[in-house]
Amino acid sequence: MVLLNVAAFAALSVEGTYQGKNLYVQNPMDDEGFGYCATKVTVNGDIMPGGTSMGAFEIDFSHFNIEIGEPVFIVIEHNDGCKPKILNPEVLLPRSTYIVTEMNISNGGQLKWVTKSEQGKLPFFIEQYRWNKWVAIGEVQGKGNGQENSYEFNVTPHSGENTVRIVQVDHSGTKRPSEEVKFMSASPKVTKTPAKVKNEIKFIANGSAAETRYEIYDAYGNIVKKGVGSSVNCSNLLRGVYYINFDNVNEKFIKN
Repeated sequence: MVLLNVAAFAALSVEGTYQGKNLYVQNPMDDEGFGYCATKVTVNGDIMPGGTSMGAFEIDFSHFNIEIGEPVFIVIEHNDGCKPKILNPEVLLPRSTYIVTEMNISNGGQLKWVTKSEQGKLPFFIEQYRWNKWVAIGEVQGKGNGQENSYEFNVTPHSGENTVRIVQVDHSGTKRPSEEVKFMSASPKVTKTPAKVKNEIKFIANGSAAETRYEIYDAYGNIVKKGVGSSVNCSNLLRGVYYINFDNVNEKFIKN
């Protein structure tokens, strides 16, 4: 009988977007104490020069001819029974770096914008100012390259003047808004009925049912209903005072 001593191996992988910073890896001894845990590192399939025979090492992306904003996929092969640790994986997360070079909106609500200097695929959130606050009304996925990128989104207008902006939020949690754009809508003013609510609220414009975005809060400021529609079923609301945001106004009503 022939006995083979087969070493067991595993792999740790991480992917993201190159943001101009290197990765640092903590590399413990293997479980047998005869060497270090990591055995090989590849970046986008290319082997990292210099080896891994040290307690900590740096993955230097300058060796791989990678431009800022390009995707990277790192594989760290290591002995089974131990595991290297990447100390700063957040440096591969995309940052919000977009610059708006052009942005406009039509009176019908068609929003168009052009960006440059994006360094990662982050969504753009479209926000509309109504009810004395910014309200998220949609999302468009960013293209994430450093070239000039064009986007568009159809905004559902409320009556009167509308104010719109785009926003990105990256791993830092910081909200980065664009400049605002405004347009006047020809949409008729929306009203609600009845004043004292039993089972349903209806939205009306020019004598006909009208669809609008709405939010309903209880007397303690807790949101109990939200959506878009020409009516709201209120039969399951408890009796009392409520506040409703719709169209571009906010009002108080009594639920009987």
